[in-house]
Amino acid sequence: MTKRNKAPADTRPVVRCAIYTRKSSEEGLDQEFNSLDAQREAGEAYVRSQAGEGWACLPDRYDDGGFTGGNTDRPGLRRLLHDIAAGRVDCVVVYKVDRLSRSLLDFAEMMRTFEQFNVGFVSVTQQFNTASSMGRRVLNVLLSFAQFEREIVSERTRDKIAATRRKGKWAGGWPVLGYDVDPQGFKLKVNDPEADRVRAIYGLYLDRGSLLPVVEELASRGWLNKRWELRKGGFKGGGPFTRTSLYHLLTNPVYVGKVRYKDEVHAGEHAAIVDPAVWQRVQAHLAGNGRGGGFSRGGPAALLRGVLRCTACDAAMSPTSTTKGSKSYRYYTCTAAAKKGWKTCPAKSVPAHAIEQVLLRQVRAIGTDARLRAEVLGQARAQDEARTAELAKEQKALEHDLRGWHGELRHLSGLLRPGDGNEPVIRRLAELQERIAAVEGRGRAVRDQLAAVGRNLIADDDAATALSVFDPVWEALNPREQARVVNLLVEAVGYDGGRGKVTIRFRPAGVRTLARELADKREGMRA
Repeated sequence: MTKRNKAPADTRPVVRCAIYTRKSSEEGLDQEFNSLDAQREAGEAYVRSQAGEGWACLPDRYDDGGFTGGNTDRPGLRRLLHDIAAGRVDCVVVYKVDRLSRSLLDFAEMMRTFEQFNVGFVSVTQQFNTASSMGRRVLNVLLSFAQFEREIVSERTRDKIAATRRKGKWAGGWPVLGYDVDPQGFKLKVNDPEADRVRAIYGLYLDRGSLLPVVEELASRGWLNKRWELRKGGFKGGGPFTRTSLYHLLTNPVYVGKVRYKDEVHAGEHAAIVDPAVWQRVQAHLAGNGRGGGFSRGGPAALLRGVLRCTACDAAMSPTSTTKGSKSYRYYTCTAAAKKGWKTCPAKSVPAHAIEQVLLRQVRAIGTDARLRAEVLGQARAQDEARTAELAKEQKALEHDLRGWHGELRHLSGLLRPGDGNEPVIRRLAELQERIAAVEGRGRAVRDQLAAVGRNLIADDDAATALSVFDPVWEALNPREQARVVNLLVEAVGYDGGRGKVTIRFRPAGVRTLARELADKREGMRA
């Protein structure tokens, strides 16, 4: 009697399948059995049909209800990609390709991620194999149509909004003060208490003649912007008025019974709450003053644009100007005060020429004050030393990698044999050659940067001599060049209006660069 061999145990590996589901809108998600459940059920059935291949469904749900497929900003998808990177997923199953993404670019990026972690991809209703070039081509064709469909839907939506606005209908968006949105007819209906407040705001502007006094008056009265309840729960809006929000209120044609679509204005089907003559007077006054409330933006001569800050408000100070008679006066104005009102800031504004001269005196002092010059150049040297140490460390690591790769290169070269069978060795040799070429290129760049740091060093006496010609060179520069010099030298200028104090933080490397440039100019002047 012959003894039968025992059947070998099934050693087929388990394929852990994650089912991803998505629905663009939230409509119907509150039902007991919704679209996400239907998609998951189809995916589970497919996984069960592949049980003979070792497929098993993971219990975790990766659902995105109410999220578009046009981007990857979805919580369920983020969790799925995190689990893939953690090695907890072997295959991703979806009902249709466009459930995963409707963007060809995003889909291609996800496919690269799947390949990186050896994760398969299956669409239940569209049979293909991502392991083959034909399967990937079919995928791209399907996704191209999905992206085309999404773009068509977007175009139709934009066209619908445009047609709605041209008919004078409310097409959605944030509600405005003075109106409520009728949930039944999706129309604007007048909110009488708010409408009275809107008319009072228009009257205040005509009385005060400028945006900021009105903002301050509204703050003193405790009047706020429109506040409304969200369909998902909670509230939005209701913040205090700023110059920007007040400007939008005063220029909104909805208050005279019209609707705006881009540059077009059409008669609306809602009631007006502001007299058209009053609205036109406000528009004319705003056009005369400008949105800035009477100030025009500073031109290229604003040396401290982008570097001057109000320390009391921790806000930028922007250049402005005003004209009285035939004279023009330049200022730097605290942007926080311009938005919230002058009473909120001790600085408000500072004459531009005065604070610019403070900065220029400090720059000249670097050339004449040995202690200040030594401090600034010392900081520059410390930065150079830190940069040199960083580059030297990188150079040492690159050299270490090169020694190891060259050694492996010599070893693999000795393994090559006549005939076939050298493919793995040849592939590794080609990979090593590419790595070595890239690292050698980076090594040359590091050496050049080390040499550049050494060339930038300048002695204290040489810096003093170079900076001594700052004044004649400065006067010869045009405003744009002067602004470049200031940005080269200065990291930040702080103005404390309450104490009348100015603080300047120089760029040490910039001071050294300027000294070298001035030295070159001095040599040019001699020639």
